Amino acid sequence: MSLDVRSLTAGYGDHTVLRDIDISVRTGEVVAVLGTNGAGKSTLLRTIAGLQPLIAGRVELDGTVLDRMPAFLRVRHGLALAPEGQQSFANMTVKENLVLAARAVRRRASRHDIDEALGEVIGTFPRLGQRMSQSAGTLSGGERQMLSISRALLAKPKVLLLDEPSHGLAPIVVEQVAESIAAISGTALLLVEQNLAVPRRCATRVVVLQDSRIVASGGRELVESDEVVEAYLGID
Repeated sequence: MSLDVRSLTAGYGDHTVLRDIDISVRTGEVVAVLGTNGAGKSTLLRTIAGLQPLIAGRVELDGTVLDRMPAFLRVRHGLALAPEGQQSFANMTVKENLVLAARAVRRRASRHDIDEALGEVIGTFPRLGQRMSQSAGTLSGGERQMLSISRALLAKPKVLLLDEPSHGLAPIVVEQVAESIAAISGTALLLVEQNLAVPRRCATRVVVLQDSRIVASGGRELVESDEVVEAYLGID
């Protein structure tokens, strides 16, 4: 399985946010896209997911061209986005949130199939199994992030797009979420981050965005490069 992004250019109106972006990700890989706020990280994921218009370039999933395909069809082809902000239905229980997500992509599934799917995501995020009857709005920030990722995983994606999974989380919780991401198997992960703790723990490859373009790429060791950290991420 492969997601291939070629010469992608995207933006809003007359403002170009991304220029000539080339990224690929394969099953079993976790590719982390790093950059400061405003570097275009979230725009990249939204464009791949079909939520933001593509100005130029190509997005392919296993050779299928997704460029003009609406977002809901991209989900059916195996693309899922876990957006920033730990989105869920606060007044519903954790289980109700998960069942709703499962039903959205398994409309003819039996109750047994749904329970089996829920069991798989709980295997990745055991803490959610202890919160199934709890309202999503009462979860901790880390638990809400786990719920957001689980909802996306229930689509059984070939490619999972993660937007700032550490956003708003305490450092110790970031480590827990990063470990859970590293435990996800059978899919390709493309995540965008500003917090270096996440790619340090789970990335197999790293891409750095600056001024609308990719300025560096390499293995996980790239995160530890003082030159890259100081020049491209603004961290002294």
